[in-house]
Amino acid sequence: MGFRECIGSLRWRLFRKLTQRSLLFLLFLSHTASAQIRYSIPEEMKKGSLIGNVALDLGIDIQRLRSGRARIVTGDNNQYTELKTDKGILVVNERIDREQLCGDFTPCSFNFDLILENPMELHHVTVEVLDINDNSPSFSQHDMKLTIGESAAPGARFVLPTANDPDVGVNGLQDYHLSANENFILRKHSNADGGKYAEMTLEKQLDRERSPSLTLKLIAVDGGTPQKSGTVNIDITVLDVNDNSPVFNQSVYKASVVENATKGSYITTVSATDADSGSHGLILYSISKMQGSIDSIFEINKTTGVIFLSGEVDFEKAKKYEIRIEATDQGALTDSSKVIVDVIDVNDNPPVINVMSFTSPMSEDSPPGTTIGIINVKDLDSGDNGHVTCRIEQNAPFKIKSNLRNYYTLVTDSVLDRERVSEYNITIIATDAGNPPLSTKKTFNLKVSDVNDNAPLFSQSVYSAFIGENNSPGVSVLTLKAKDPDENQNARISYILENSNVGGSAVSEYVSVNAESGVVHAVRSFDYENMKQLVFIIKAQDGGSPPLSSNVTVKILIQDQNDNPPQVLYPVQTGGSMVAEMVPRSADVGYLVTKVVAVDVDSGQNAWLSYKLQKATDRALFEVGLQNGEIRTIRQVTDKDAVKQRLSVIVEDNGQPSRSATVIVNVAVADSFPEVLSEFTDFTHDKEYNDNLTFYLVLALAVVSFLFITCLVVIISVKVYRWRQSRILYHSNLPVIPYYPPRYSDTLGTGTLQHVYNYEVCRTTDSRKSDCKFGRAGSQNVLIMEPGSTGTMQRMQSEKSILDEPDSPLEVSLFMSLLAAIGQHHGQRYKLFFFLSFSFSYVLENNVMVQWFNPYCLLLFAIVSI
Repeated sequence: MGFRECIGSLRWRLFRKLTQRSLLFLLFLSHTASAQIRYSIPEEMKKGSLIGNVALDLGIDIQRLRSGRARIVTGDNNQYTELKTDKGILVVNERIDREQLCGDFTPCSFNFDLILENPMELHHVTVEVLDINDNSPSFSQHDMKLTIGESAAPGARFVLPTANDPDVGVNGLQDYHLSANENFILRKHSNADGGKYAEMTLEKQLDRERSPSLTLKLIAVDGGTPQKSGTVNIDITVLDVNDNSPVFNQSVYKASVVENATKGSYITTVSATDADSGSHGLILYSISKMQGSIDSIFEINKTTGVIFLSGEVDFEKAKKYEIRIEATDQGALTDSSKVIVDVIDVNDNPPVINVMSFTSPMSEDSPPGTTIGIINVKDLDSGDNGHVTCRIEQNAPFKIKSNLRNYYTLVTDSVLDRERVSEYNITIIATDAGNPPLSTKKTFNLKVSDVNDNAPLFSQSVYSAFIGENNSPGVSVLTLKAKDPDENQNARISYILENSNVGGSAVSEYVSVNAESGVVHAVRSFDYENMKQLVFIIKAQDGGSPPLSSNVTVKILIQDQNDNPPQVLYPVQTGGSMVAEMVPRSADVGYLVTKVVAVDVDSGQNAWLSYKLQKATDRALFEVGLQNGEIRTIRQVTDKDAVKQRLSVIVEDNGQPSRSATVIVNVAVADSFPEVLSEFTDFTHDKEYNDNLTFYLVLALAVVSFLFITCLVVIISVKVYRWRQSRILYHSNLPVIPYYPPRYSDTLGTGTLQHVYNYEVCRTTDSRKSDCKFGRAGSQNVLIMEPGSTGTMQRMQSEKSILDEPDSPLEVSLFMSLLAAIGQHHGQRYKLFFFLSFSFSYVLENNVMVQWFNPYCLLLFAIVSI
């Protein structure tokens, strides 16, 4: 390499290094929150060698390095250093070759950033690599051939090859030595950038006839310890007569080329002249081969001196080139000139996005401003072409902000909602300011994790369902469905029956709900007549922590079924006696005999009743109203009509299938009671019913006898006790107060009660009369008849006269009233039994015993009659 070429290369490398250091210095000034440290290490250190204690130098605790996820960011693929966060030290990660890293630039250093998070900190670290003498000076060729005419005058200069030593400073190239000879001396020169080159000057004219050729050695030495050197052989051939060398019209040529220019692009033209004529003045141009790879980028036309582009130029690799051009005539005389080519930057590098950290998934309850990721954006271009801005492409609840140069933080701009958007593809666009601008996209996939922020919701506020009564236990009534927009466990819904009471019982005794499916089942069979509807609350609860829930009201409407037959309220059907409706023979057409009254506990059409005459002694005499159940005559009653008429009326409901009940109505067609009694004496009691009555009669006699004996014993005991007390009082000379039984104020007088009691006797009449009669024993329309009775109305009147006797005590009157009522329902045998019992007690009415016996008798009468 020539002297000038070496000087140019050194200047260019120095300029690039100074530019990088200036940028780092400006970065440090623009971010006062960061710190900067610097280390110096020799090159070629072993892997793992200590560089420095980062934690101590920065004043950072080792725990902070771990929690802040401290890491090194270099921006390129070479990782020369490694951070040991557990010790807080910086060590060598791979072999560092200063010559490979910096070339001939001094000082040589590389920079990186130390980043910590939460909070974010940025510290700049510079590591200077010190040179060691590990390279010897070397020449690009081992032999150099020169052809010099013998006519060359003393003082002629010959450019010698330039040695290259990658080391710098004292370890770099220091001196040249030329082997001893009598014709040439060595002249040493230095470039402006400190590079050294040598020229060989002819001191004594050559004599071809004496020495047709010469062999010299050029030795290059460095200043290291031990000293190293390199050698090139110079073979000189002496030619005859060419005494003028070519001369360039400029010592330095300047040109420019746009990076990425196509091959063959014109650079510049150099020109040299030679005072010789003929073949000795013919000049050939060439690029010095001492500059390494320059000849692969540029070419020169040998005859015209036009320099053009033969390779690719990249502003990011080299911002300028220095080309040394040689002009040689036919006599091998040469001259050299330098061409400086400046590379013009174009916007050919898009920004590069490097992800420092990214967090996914992100909880949906994260507050606005939560950091999602940190990115580093770089552009290798310079000026406006390297100025980068970042933005988010789509409209999303995120924003990007920059706190440090080339570093951007992606944060949330609003509250996230996973139920609305569960996943985001965030595209960040980095665009430079070139013309045209270049951009780079980076897409981040952010998943939003769920929190339990939604309660289950039912589609309806009230659910209604129908179920027929008499259902089977366990039947499904309806299915509830609630939705929860959350996911996983937060959306797992359980259905719970809320505790409540229905008719004094827990609702769980009526229905149940499946916790998983929400199916409501009937626990028991429902009865419409007891319950028309069932209202309860079901809660839907999710599986979150804490769980959320919502309630819904469920109404189950029970539908009626025709499961109850009609019930006849009137006329009452009894087993012992018969109720007969009396129709006078003078009754007109449409005469209302009686009315069948029936009810049906079902509802709706199941309770619509219709009345039909099923059987009748004389179907031509009576009819039944279809809707109201009224029995009327349909023709005039005649003397030929039988006194005893038996009607069978069927009552049907309107259900499907229908149910019915039958009632027997006895009608007496007569104008007087004796006629009626004579006709109805042949009715007989049912044998089974009489047997039951006999059993009850014997049981009643036994109970009455037991009570009588018990009362007798008690009364005698009381009498003896009082007699003894009176004797004691008599002997003690105390005043004696006569004893009167309670509630009796006139025991020794008339035997009547002090208070007045009124009694009301009710019986059944037809629709034309009042239902209540006072002081009357019979009715003109309703007769009470026993089939075995042979008495007449005179007997009934005599019984009534006994009841109406004014001198009878209260017990007698009350007993006779009960006797009449019991006789209507239980027949003549009961009446006779109670009459005899009462007569026995009445005989003893003047004795105190009656006062105890009568209440028991009345109680017994009421129990037996029921």
